[in-house]
Amino acid sequence: MKQNRWKKYFFGSASLLLLLTVVGCQEIISDTKVIKLGHGLDTSHPVHKAMVYMKERLHEKSGGSMSIDIYPNQQLGSERESLELLQIGSLGMTKVSTGVLENFVPKLRVFGLPFLFRDREHRFSALEGEIGEALLDDGLDKRLKGLTFYDAGSRSFYTKTPIETPEDLQGLKLRVMESNTAINMVKQLGGSPTPISWGELYTALQQGIVDGAENNLPSFYLSRHYEVCKYYLVDEHTALPDILLISTLIWDELSEQERKWLKEAARESSEFEKVIWREAELEALEAIQEAGVTVTYPDKDKFREKVTAMYDEFSEDPEMKKLIDAIQSTK
Repeated sequence: MKQNRWKKYFFGSASLLLLLTVVGCQEIISDTKVIKLGHGLDTSHPVHKAMVYMKERLHEKSGGSMSIDIYPNQQLGSERESLELLQIGSLGMTKVSTGVLENFVPKLRVFGLPFLFRDREHRFSALEGEIGEALLDDGLDKRLKGLTFYDAGSRSFYTKTPIETPEDLQGLKLRVMESNTAINMVKQLGGSPTPISWGELYTALQQGIVDGAENNLPSFYLSRHYEVCKYYLVDEHTALPDILLISTLIWDELSEQERKWLKEAARESSEFEKVIWREAELEALEAIQEAGVTVTYPDKDKFREKVTAMYDEFSEDPEMKKLIDAIQSTK
């Protein structure tokens, strides 16, 4: 039974049939379980480096009986496509933003609430405690099991024209993720939200399809969006963590020991990522300023006032209100 599942897993993606045939043959010969992990980030991104670290740790912990093959740069599809592949077992693991995952796991909409966390320390306390642990398992009925959260910093706006206040966003076409919460936020701030795939955003900015976007500093820098957008507003409106997921179709066929190895390796990689993420933020800030980007620090209260209606809307759902209160009361 397990052998059939793993065969199906290795050969599930038609677009990579030849490659997977080779990998599959290697697995049968070596008797090593290889989990295929696809994501949309560049190989220089801190989260990708954390995944490489996880692969190394898993290999060490399992004595070589388990490994991970990593496919970056949307080689296996967009974030949404990767989630769908996980659900049918054609992909083993992926990393997505919780903003995209909210379309599959509605409770994760909470991370899209602007100014939810007081600061970096508060965010980690919530994610690494009982609240975060419960949210990792909230997608089990969708065949999606969370293993750990990765720090994705805070998201801010960047545009082609100067911005300092919410009024400066009026009428601007701003790229957002495929997230209803992100769409609503931009509307509340007066902008025109435009969902576009991350891989298509540079061209969309160049061609004027959108006037700007919102993301964290390392992503703004590594994507080279600073070549088109010369204004970065550090309003830090949201802090959506990334989440590392495994298909339950694969998870359920791992032994208890294999699950323990994988979970430990994932958690260790998130600790590793927190350190290099902070370094990447500082490096990105310096680099974009050297490239001529104007970085401004606005009065956040002006932005916070514009989105209070989102909290009222969320609070109409008793479960969401309970979750919001739990997060905000976390020390």
